[in-house]
Amino acid sequence: MDVGLTFNLKQEVVEPAPVEENEEPPSPPDFYAECDSEATIAAVEAALARRHRVIRIHADEHAFETLRRTRPAIVFNLAEGLYGAAREAHLPAMLEMLRIPYTGSDPQTLAIALDKERTKDLVAHHGVPVPRSLTAASPDDVRALPDFLAFPLMVKPSSEGSSKGIQNGALVRTQAELEAQVERVTTLYRQTALVEEYLAGREFTVAILGNGPSARCLPIVEIKFDSLPSGVNPIYSYEAKWIWDRAENPLSIFDCPARIPERLAARISRICLDAYRILRCRDWCRIDVRCNAAGEPFFLEMNPLPGILPKPEDNSCFPKAARAAGLDYAGLINTVLDLACARYGISQRRAATGTTERREVLAPGIGGR
Repeated sequence: MDVGLTFNLKQEVVEPAPVEENEEPPSPPDFYAECDSEATIAAVEAALARRHRVIRIHADEHAFETLRRTRPAIVFNLAEGLYGAAREAHLPAMLEMLRIPYTGSDPQTLAIALDKERTKDLVAHHGVPVPRSLTAASPDDVRALPDFLAFPLMVKPSSEGSSKGIQNGALVRTQAELEAQVERVTTLYRQTALVEEYLAGREFTVAILGNGPSARCLPIVEIKFDSLPSGVNPIYSYEAKWIWDRAENPLSIFDCPARIPERLAARISRICLDAYRILRCRDWCRIDVRCNAAGEPFFLEMNPLPGILPKPEDNSCFPKAARAAGLDYAGLINTVLDLACARYGISQRRAATGTTERREVLAPGIGGR
C-alpha cells in the first residue's frame, strides 16, 4: 500500500543578526535540533519500503496540498513542525482534516506534551510524581523564589524538545545564574522558562509501544553521567546529546537494560505507563524519569514523537531499547506502522513486490535533495 512519510529536514541555522528594530530576532543555533537528518529519513523510508510503496512528503507550507493530492493509505509521521508551541500538532491536524490515517498521537496530545509545565500539571493531577517548579516570563519572576524551590535548580525552555535550550549551564546554583538563565531562555527562545527543582539521583528514559491495555515498556535505558567530560554538570544537556556524544566517537552514556532493582524498574514503568495513558498517547512515546537523592523516581517530560536515529553508534534511546527487546530498526518502524493500522482497522497487503519503489512528491517550485 502507499505509505506517506512526513518529516522536517534538519538544516543549519545561518542567519545574520537583526539590523532593524522591528525585525524578527535570529533563530537560536539549535533551532533545527528536533528535525531529522537525511540519514534518518532514508533509514525509515528503507524500513517501510520492505513492505510498502513510500511517498516522501516534506512537512512545509505546501504539505497540505501535497497530502490532498497524493492521499496515501496511511502516513508515518515524523514531522516536528517548526514554529509555535503547538508545532508538533500541525501535520496531524492537516491529516485529520483530510481524514488520512497516521501513526502516533493526535494533535491534542502532541500540543499538550510539548508544553512541559502543562504536561506535568496534568499527570500530577492524576497522582504521577513530578518535580516542583514554576514558570518565568522574565528574570523578575524569579527574584523572590517560593519556599518550595531551593538551589540547585534546572532552567529550561517550556516548549522545546531534543534538549534544545538546555545547555550545561541550565543547572544553576546561585541567584545570579538563575536570573541569567531565565533571561537567556526567554530572550533566545521567545517563550517562558521552566524553573524546576534539581533531582540529584539517577536518570532514565523509557520507550513505550502499543495502545490501550496492551501498551508496554521496552527495556529501560539509564543515562550514565559518569561518561561525560570531567567537570560538566550531571544532566542530559544539549552538549551531552549533540556535541560530546558523536557517532564517530560515541560516549558510553546509555545502559540498557538499566541495572536497577526490580522494584525501581516496576515503579518507573508504572509512572511511564500512567503518564502515557493520561495523555492518551498512541502507538509510541518516550518518557524521561529522574530520581531524587533518596532514589524515588519522578516524571520529567514525554516525547510522543521520539527520536529514532538509525545506527547503534548514534546512541538513540528508542532504537536502543527496541534492540534490547529483540526488535531491529526495520522491525521497530514497521511495528509502529502496524499498531497504527490496527487502530484504524486497515488491512495491509504484504505481498512481496520485489521492489523498493519510492515516490517523492514535491510542491511546484520546490527542489529535491
